[in-house]
Amino acid sequence: MKKKGVLVTGGAGYIGSHVVKQLGEMDERIVVLDNLSTGFSESVLYGTFIEGDIGNQALVSRIIREHNIGSVLHFAAHTIVPESVADPLKYYGNNTCCTRNLLHCCAAGGIKNFIFSSTAAVYGIPTQPFASETSPTNPINPYGTSKLMSEWMLRDSCAASGMRHVILRYFNVAGSDPEGAIGQSTENATLLIKVAAEVAVGKRQALLVFGTDYPTRDGTGIRDYIHVSDLADAHIQALNFLRAGEASATLNCGYGHGYSVREVIDAVNKANGAPIAVEEVPRRPGDPPQLVAAVNKIHKTFEWTPIYDNLEDIVRTSLAWEHKLLARQSAA
Repeated sequence: MKKKGVLVTGGAGYIGSHVVKQLGEMDERIVVLDNLSTGFSESVLYGTFIEGDIGNQALVSRIIREHNIGSVLHFAAHTIVPESVADPLKYYGNNTCCTRNLLHCCAAGGIKNFIFSSTAAVYGIPTQPFASETSPTNPINPYGTSKLMSEWMLRDSCAASGMRHVILRYFNVAGSDPEGAIGQSTENATLLIKVAAEVAVGKRQALLVFGTDYPTRDGTGIRDYIHVSDLADAHIQALNFLRAGEASATLNCGYGHGYSVREVIDAVNKANGAPIAVEEVPRRPGDPPQLVAAVNKIHKTFEWTPIYDNLEDIVRTSLAWEHKLLARQSAA
């Protein structure tokens, strides 16, 4: 029997494209659906690319039927927290309502396995330094709320349809493909390591450090940074897990330890060979002093062995990608 295909929504984006690369290297039959609002078609290295929106039920249903899709990996979403505060309906419309449309098509089309790209933002400001899957979910911005609402819809849809799911709650994703084939090309990115690398290559004037008076080891916020290639592999393991008939699961995806903003800056300076410009500014409202994943559950649930679990690799691959982007722009 012909192996069922895999639909990757948002597969032209940062994380989705890295997952598509790993799926392609496994000879999976892939269909990528992306509206290219923030993604790049050239980042899709494998499979069939279709430009379109997950809110288009007729299109999604046709893809599921014509490409014999059995599993869906759902990345398509808006992800900028400050933008979600300024324009919440954009986030509820795209992240929540369009996910509802996708789930409707999946249930009607007999999809068996669904992997959802969620976020540690569903926890809000945890009362403990380590956030576990049983920590209260109390998002403090529309982005986190839109993702949590999608988790609820997925849970209830699976209970009614027989579809099974894995929800992966990401912490701070960073880095780029170690082979240099793809990377994070998002315009106006807000993730710390991406911004620091852009400062290092001269794309930005300075890195803003939001708060230096936190009750942490050096006064700056501590976060759990996970390399995008390890995160992509977690999706592969999740797909294998569901295909083996295992029950639905919600899992944190991080390394279980964190680095401070100053430690990240030091690592960027070392990799860059020169210090980057830094400007210290007051704290942003709602930023917790420390947010690190409790990761016991993901390691007990399936075989996931991160191989880029160090800050040097994350920064090195980020900086290498920024140099590659800069060379492309200079040659254009």
